[in-house]
Amino acid sequence: MARKQAKSATRRTEAATMVARQRARERRRSRLMLASFTVVALVIVGSALVGIGLHRHAGASQQTGAASADVLARATGVSASAFDQVGAGTAQNPPSAIQAPALTQDDKPRVLYVGAEYCPYCAAERWAVVAALSRFGTFEDLGQTASAHDDVYPDTSTLSFHGSSYTSKYLAFTGVETSSNQRQGNGYAPLDTLSKDDEKTFGTYDQPPYVSGQAGSIPFIDLGGAFVSSGASLDPGLLAGMSHEQVAEAMNDPSSEVGQAILGSANVFSAAFCRLTDGQPGSVCDSAGVEAAAAKLGS
Repeated sequence: MARKQAKSATRRTEAATMVARQRARERRRSRLMLASFTVVALVIVGSALVGIGLHRHAGASQQTGAASADVLARATGVSASAFDQVGAGTAQNPPSAIQAPALTQDDKPRVLYVGAEYCPYCAAERWAVVAALSRFGTFEDLGQTASAHDDVYPDTSTLSFHGSSYTSKYLAFTGVETSSNQRQGNGYAPLDTLSKDDEKTFGTYDQPPYVSGQAGSIPFIDLGGAFVSSGASLDPGLLAGMSHEQVAEAMNDPSSEVGQAILGSANVFSAAFCRLTDGQPGSVCDSAGVEAAAAKLGS
């Protein structure tokens, strides 16, 4: 009888031990499954976040289209009083005087601009160039675009000279946008092509000692063969996060940082243009803003 009881107790002990082992295995399996699920969840979340980051980084640059009527009106119609209040403003990197053959077209001094739509420095500079040239003539078919999404100062709102024309009694203008802001291979899709003469001008004068920057830098502007400018005259960072409408509005405010930069630069360009046109038109060349900005120019 005692032996039977002992065997029975042994079986119960073995059964309890087996159950305990099974439960331990189940707990370990549960922990492993939970850990696996956690790892999988983290991988999924991490992949999603990486995907979002890549999507944001690899987003497409804005397509160029026609400039809106409101933006055009503001960019090309800055009041004389706003220009006068700003004077030279915070304009940087003024054009340098050079000794070179006159750059002309149809018996008028010609302004040559070389830039590209992807370029953020060109993006900032165009606002000033358009504002200045609009005091001497009229643009048609200006484009509206932004600098490249994947460059420094990404998506800087701007205008484009590609496909545009300019009419003036005083000046001729050639605006060349060599590339778009759309990726093609390792670079950007080509747009305008420099004529042989303009390519020679660009290659000759967009380098030291004519300019202080690196050879071949853009934006490059030749002002009638009398002055050259290479690089931006205002900081593209001032326009960060601003829409075209916001830039156009701010540049008309002489008290704003954007107005001080864009109109100051436009006045400096205007002063250089006035040297080319023998002071015409007087309403521009004799203005307080242009006379103040003329001090930035070399002789």
